[in-house]
Amino acid sequence: MTQRNVRTIRARARVSTTFRHAAHVDHAANTVGTHQRGEIDFARGPVPECQQLQSKITVLDRESGSMNKLLFAVLFLAFGATGGYALSTQRANAQQAPSFVEAYRTLHAGRFVDLTHAFSPGIPHWPGFPNETDTTIYTYKKDGFLAQMFCHVGQWGTHVDAPAHFAPGEATVDEIPPKQMLLPLVVIDVHRKVARDPDYVLTMDDVRAWEAAHGSVPEDAFVAMRTGWSKRWPSQTAMQNKDAKGIAHYPGWSLAVLQYLYLQRHVTATGHETTDTDPGIAASHGDYSLESWLLHRGHYQIEMLANLDEVPESGALVMVTFAKAKGGSGFPARVVAIAP
Repeated sequence: MTQRNVRTIRARARVSTTFRHAAHVDHAANTVGTHQRGEIDFARGPVPECQQLQSKITVLDRESGSMNKLLFAVLFLAFGATGGYALSTQRANAQQAPSFVEAYRTLHAGRFVDLTHAFSPGIPHWPGFPNETDTTIYTYKKDGFLAQMFCHVGQWGTHVDAPAHFAPGEATVDEIPPKQMLLPLVVIDVHRKVARDPDYVLTMDDVRAWEAAHGSVPEDAFVAMRTGWSKRWPSQTAMQNKDAKGIAHYPGWSLAVLQYLYLQRHVTATGHETTDTDPGIAASHGDYSLESWLLHRGHYQIEMLANLDEVPESGALVMVTFAKAKGGSGFPARVVAIAP
């Protein structure tokens, strides 16, 4: 065997050994295997390509020993680049993947503000509804545990009105998507205007003023009208604010604002501190056209919110939760804002 043939066989052996090392990296971990050779990283590559390069190196080695060394360098660089690209792609994907742990830490560092009244018998409610009754049916002393029975209408206390409350065939409480229960919170503050005029209705000027200060109302937002009316809780008389003729006087929404928010800004839901969407004067005459318009569009609303003065007008989130009452048109809700 000539010296040249010996060099060729050795070159083949070196290539074969390197390829076998690259092909047997840990596939289960789905990671890029590397083989250190000086300062060059050799990464795993497709086996057929390795075989093709091995054949080329063998042929060229017969022609020139120096060319053999050059191609080895090219081989290492090519597979090193492939491995580096794969590794950088994995790292980029890991960085782009959402981290719910980090999101939790960010949210948990915020202020949690309860926007919910506690319910009990005798709280403010729509005049046509009966009062709540509570019964203790098991006691610690007699039974070793406590259990109570609460009897009230669905629209009780701080509560959700599902679209089905006014719109036949629309979503009931159990059909409201969970994705609609965590939303950007928008608070439009008109409490000073309401203090001067209890019959005040929200206007487009109020909305434009909010947008001038904070930008467009975000899509999918929960828009709350802050009137300060919740400070009258828990007095039914103060909440209804009726005059000598029995006409209620409390603030409400306007059709122009509701149409703008739902049809142009595409918000998900709205809420208020009073017992009705419509202002007191309209409700006293059986006019619930604003609430009907909203619910017939397939949106839910929250009534009798609290503590809106403790959250910013923009930049907070709101969690809106309630029991999954099958076929229910409404149910007491727990509404919590998360503010910076």
